[in-house]
Amino acid sequence: MSYLSIKDLSINLGEFSLKSLDFELDQGDYAVIIGPTGSGKSILLECIIGFFQPEKGSIVLDGRNIVNDLPEKRGIGIVYQDYALLPHLTIFQNIAYGLRKVEKNIIKGKVEEIAASLKIDHLLNRKPDTLSGGEQQRAALARSLVVNPRLLLMDEPLSALDPGTRTEIRQLLCDVIDKKCTTVIHVTHDMKDSWVLADKAAIMHKGEIIQFGAVRNLFERPVNKFVANFVGASFWEARVDSTINSVTNLKVDDFHILSKDTAIKGEFVKVAVRPEEILLYNSPPDNLNGDNLFKTKVEKIKCEGDVWAVSVKVGNTALNINSTRNMMAELYPKPGDTLYARINTDNVRIIQ
Repeated sequence: MSYLSIKDLSINLGEFSLKSLDFELDQGDYAVIIGPTGSGKSILLECIIGFFQPEKGSIVLDGRNIVNDLPEKRGIGIVYQDYALLPHLTIFQNIAYGLRKVEKNIIKGKVEEIAASLKIDHLLNRKPDTLSGGEQQRAALARSLVVNPRLLLMDEPLSALDPGTRTEIRQLLCDVIDKKCTTVIHVTHDMKDSWVLADKAAIMHKGEIIQFGAVRNLFERPVNKFVANFVGASFWEARVDSTINSVTNLKVDDFHILSKDTAIKGEFVKVAVRPEEILLYNSPPDNLNGDNLFKTKVEKIKCEGDVWAVSVKVGNTALNINSTRNMMAELYPKPGDTLYARINTDNVRIIQ
């Protein structure tokens, strides 16, 4: 039996809505919810915690439907992007706020323990406005975790932080969540949150969950063009031409591509390739070892921090590629140039 089960959850708030959402989590799961702005991600969290009453559906947590319970009776914590710390209280008092019914001799130890795990134990006597954004966010996380919530909800908690602080807090969060075995639902726009923190993911669009499952499956095997575009994968429709020696030959528009996935000859399927799994060369490499190789024309090049996003075309078909700085320095391409794209057959995924 699942620890959290959302069934047929629906609400219409005019501009925002949820349409018959279904998903389940086991205890200790860390799930991220991604999707474009306005897709209903925050409304989902606020229905789960009880700030909105759904028009239909159930929210079963640890074997009990809590859909009609008051928010304070659900045992759920929530962390927002803006920290929501009480400015007139010290960090110690903010963290201890949810422990008002706990014996005073126990509170001090609980606050100090969670503060130490998030590396803010030296800040307990300070007021929130004297802390950096990263320190305030750690205090907000500590306040939610100190009460040992049955479920922790987070609405873009790291989005206002600089990249270095985000990386640091991700690691601290990993350590604390693993230690406490807390079940988490985390709304984010940052794909790194998905890869680093989560084991399950959902993508939402217009109030619906389009795909839900293991993180790797969502990124590597998107179910449709919308999901593929959102997670950055190349995605095509193809026809299976043949299968020889466990290699499937697929016809995509005006080219063929080989895959180690199996499919039936004559079948129409979808094909996805991750952008970081494509290698670029100035000239055809030796020893392909059965890999796919395509002559391409560079369309666009854009620096995105750690990687360069390169858009190329194979004939009339677009291919998205993420290249490292070192590779780009070696290739030094510009729009209109010819490059060769190499794709291992293991990285060509057939979606049926």
